[in-house]
Amino acid sequence: MKIKTKLRLGFGFLFIIVLFFGAISLFYINNISFSSKIILKDNYESLKYTRDLRAVLDETTLPFSEKVATDISRQLMLLKSNITEVGEDKAVASLYHAIGRLNVPAPDSLSHRQFLKEVYRQLRVIDELNMEAIMRKNETSRTDVERAATNLIIIASICFLILFSFIVNFPGFVANPLKEFSDAIKEISRKNYRQHLEFPGNNEFSELAREFNTMVFQLNKWESSNMARLQSEKLRIEAIIEQMQDAIIGLNEEKEILFINRVAGQLLNMNEKDAIGKDANDLLKNNDLLSRILQIRNSDKPIKIYADGKESYFQLERREITVPLYEERPDDVIQGSSKTAGEVYMLKNITQYKELDEAKTNFIATVSHELKTPISSIKMSLKLMADERIGTLNPEQQELIQHIREDCGRLLKITGELLDLAQVETGNLQLNFVKADPKTIALYAIDAVAFQAEQKSIELELISRSDLPAVYVDTEKTAWVLVNFLSNALRYSVPKSKVVIQIVEKDNNIEFSVRDFGKGIDDRYQKRLFDRYFQVPTDGNNKSGSGLGLAISKDFIEAEGGKIWVKSAIGEGSKFCFSLPIEAH
Repeated sequence: MKIKTKLRLGFGFLFIIVLFFGAISLFYINNISFSSKIILKDNYESLKYTRDLRAVLDETTLPFSEKVATDISRQLMLLKSNITEVGEDKAVASLYHAIGRLNVPAPDSLSHRQFLKEVYRQLRVIDELNMEAIMRKNETSRTDVERAATNLIIIASICFLILFSFIVNFPGFVANPLKEFSDAIKEISRKNYRQHLEFPGNNEFSELAREFNTMVFQLNKWESSNMARLQSEKLRIEAIIEQMQDAIIGLNEEKEILFINRVAGQLLNMNEKDAIGKDANDLLKNNDLLSRILQIRNSDKPIKIYADGKESYFQLERREITVPLYEERPDDVIQGSSKTAGEVYMLKNITQYKELDEAKTNFIATVSHELKTPISSIKMSLKLMADERIGTLNPEQQELIQHIREDCGRLLKITGELLDLAQVETGNLQLNFVKADPKTIALYAIDAVAFQAEQKSIELELISRSDLPAVYVDTEKTAWVLVNFLSNALRYSVPKSKVVIQIVEKDNNIEFSVRDFGKGIDDRYQKRLFDRYFQVPTDGNNKSGSGLGLAISKDFIEAEGGKIWVKSAIGEGSKFCFSLPIEAH
């Protein structure tokens, strides 16, 4: 049965109930009205007739005139035609007889008074019979009214119960299926595709339930295929992660372990299957290595871990997991963004490269150390050859010796830089921290390059206060950095120009800077200036060094707790700076 038909039947039933109650009420009202009419029509008319007859008798003298006799006869006829109560007919007959004798001439007035008295007595009898009937009928009518009221209350109560039951139950015929549909749709929104609806009959809800079940079947089929594909991809990713030689740890946004491969489990000395799903904050309380890994933020320094029976080195890489997020804005525009879904920590085993790097560093240190002795001997020999006491040299020989002397100086500088680099890389850099005056360090560096500046007619200008706070540094290493800055500035400055050395106090630090007014450095090269072995491409007019000076300068300054940087622009020159913390009092 269709829903529309059921609704029509339901409201038709309500209409029938209302009509039934109205018909019953009308029936009882008509009964009460009919009883009242009987009382007014019969008994009250009899009382009226007796009253009118009594009035005629009171106003008339005997014997009756023809008109009076006619009125009395008419009243008697009306009274006789309205006999309704038991005994009333006898009283009317007696009244007829008495009035008839009253109109007959009597031998004396006493006889007339007796007949008149009889007339009044019969009128009282008729009045009493009708009054008693009125009282009785009134009581009967009241009883009927009470019974009707009681019946109406009972019928109204029954109708109310029927209507109340209808109101309570009938809406459920529509609301209950809709609620089931609503609950099922909510489950669908939670990706629960196992919902099934079944409604008996052949109405709209049944048809809708069948369509809903078909939809759920297709969604479940689609979800199953997607889940199978996702599961396959998940297993593939897990297999890839498990087979990787690097230690990998994945955390979700709640800091819970998402995955951990075999290598990471061995390094952390934990069972990877037991760790998955656990809170990382709880695990790191009993695992110092995990605590170090999770607390380290972007750092280029390798982590030393005892693994494979020896000290191994690992490079930590941290990656943030982001997932796409689409939000619908009020103007119906979908805005794409991303949110953090966790982190991935990867420990790359760089022990082999570290060992090769140490071997390279040791080799460089050894070769540099071994080269210093013969180069120093060559330099000494050149100095002896320049002495005229052992003989004079022609100009060509002197020029050749000068070139050899310059090359020896350059070789000594390179070997010295290589030795310093080896100390930094092997961690054997020895710093002698002392309290030093910044201006004194700058003057020492200026004296070291004064001859070189004089040869190119370049002015060295020092800008500094005399009352600068002291710094706690290695004066030799700091001066070496300034000398390196000045040497580079002199190399790339044109003759008869100026190099400015400035020392200022800034943010609880002492900032040293060396500025030249040369060609400047392209932006694309500035980020790599402090990398080892990097050299800015030149036009051939300036001789490049080993590419180690600025890298070693950076290591020296950072070892002293300072910072180093460069500012440069093409055509405006370059400004190399470093800052060192002021000595704490």
